[in-house]
Amino acid sequence: MKIFSYVIIVFAVALLVLNITMLDFNNLFQGDSLIAIIGIVALLCAVCIVLIYRMSKMIDEKTK
Repeated sequence: MKIFSYVIIVFAVALLVLNITMLDFNNLFQGDSLIAIIGIVALLCAVCIVLIYRMSKMIDEKTK
């Protein structure tokens, strides 16, 4: 599960970079830029959830 979480984090960061390149700073809240912003927020949430899961597993291992 440890490797799987690292793969998810790397995949999310790669998609984050892709979405950042899709941003149009002149029209930030229109068209593809809005979709890219939604994707960036969703990917940041996904990375946070995976990191919280990893921390909970580390705490679980230390308490056993």
